[in-house]
Amino acid sequence: MTSLKPIQTDIPGATAANRAAQHHQILIIGGGSAGITVAAQLREISDTFNIGIIEPSDRHFYQPAWTLVGAGAFSLEATIHSEESCIPSGVTWIRDYAATFEPESNQVTTRSGQQISYDYLVVCPGIQIDWDRVEGLKDALGKNGVCSNYSVDYVEYTWKTIQNFKGGNALFTFPATPIKCGGAPQKIMYLADDAFRKQGVRENTKIQFCSAVGAIFPVPAYAAPLMKVVERKGIQLNFKHNLKAIRAAAKEAVFEVTSDAGTQDVVLPYDMIHVTPPMSAPDFIKTSKLAVSDGPSKGWVDVNKDTLQHNVYPNVFSIGDASSLPISKTAAAIRRQAPVLVQNLLAVMQSEALSGKYNGYTCCPLITGYDKVIMAEFDYTNQPFSSFPMDPREERYSMWLVKRYMLPWLYWNRMLKGKSHEADSLKMKGWTPQS
Repeated sequence: MTSLKPIQTDIPGATAANRAAQHHQILIIGGGSAGITVAAQLREISDTFNIGIIEPSDRHFYQPAWTLVGAGAFSLEATIHSEESCIPSGVTWIRDYAATFEPESNQVTTRSGQQISYDYLVVCPGIQIDWDRVEGLKDALGKNGVCSNYSVDYVEYTWKTIQNFKGGNALFTFPATPIKCGGAPQKIMYLADDAFRKQGVRENTKIQFCSAVGAIFPVPAYAAPLMKVVERKGIQLNFKHNLKAIRAAAKEAVFEVTSDAGTQDVVLPYDMIHVTPPMSAPDFIKTSKLAVSDGPSKGWVDVNKDTLQHNVYPNVFSIGDASSLPISKTAAAIRRQAPVLVQNLLAVMQSEALSGKYNGYTCCPLITGYDKVIMAEFDYTNQPFSSFPMDPREERYSMWLVKRYMLPWLYWNRMLKGKSHEADSLKMKGWTPQS
């Protein structure tokens, strides 16, 4: 493979020549986990691909570790690499925001007005954090006990809040929207419980899990052991509680509570509150022709859940958080989705039938303490799908070591480098599509 540096087109400060229309054989929207992994696997298979990535950020985050950062068990700096260092060699980095799609003419327009055409499009811009959907949250965040692990700017404040907590009401929320890593809202709660016990304030603390949904976890096989964790730790579960407002001055949280009798507002006082904010597909996806137009998946990129190909435009694929795939939005899911996407993209390029099939595999390491993890792996059937020769429903120290040490290493050194058995297999087949 040729050793080339990423080719950066920095649109905000670009010359008129750089703003001229570009064309890429494969255009990827988003330089996060999904976009980088797909680009890297393609480059591993062949260095002849002409690939462009539209990504505005100059930093790449390993967000799965932010729960640990918020619990003082991982450094924030270790979760951040420069975006340039992550983009595979020879791939063009277009540092801009995608704004609109014209799939009939195979064209994307960026926020700065640049028009970029493509032969094949991979859409994976991630998920949008909708802080404004909780009244008062943006102004309250990062002070007076209001914290969240879902922002690089505030995740370290979570640990400061836990360290300085002297007792009282500690609330942990889960919204009424899809979110990235569905287990994360309760992971930080279990770690906070451990920290409070170590600090000698747990007996003076009431921990409440205020979730907009009606169960601790969507997979029954893992919900059962989690309920035992909740019971052991003495945590109060408040289901069908959707956070709608923060009254920072009064240190009160307003929840919309649904019951058989209807819906009413309930106000809970807090001394600390960890907020998992509402999330959605990015606005430029919601308003595009690529989005599902109606139903429960409205707004997400409309793809076949098995092949990852768009249901309307056959030269468009999508994986990751912005896709309509009915599975948890995690980096582990992307790790299994990317090889299927690459395999099927190559099939389309060769006018062959799509043979790759994604089974819905995902993984959510459910941290239940500073040395315990339930490694929850499952698929579309919501059945355990373990990678390890042991009962995956049990809390294990070995899985804590996997979460804390092994997974970050695999992310930076294998996943983002395009290393996979599937990519190796395709490379051996000698794929050399024409530019």
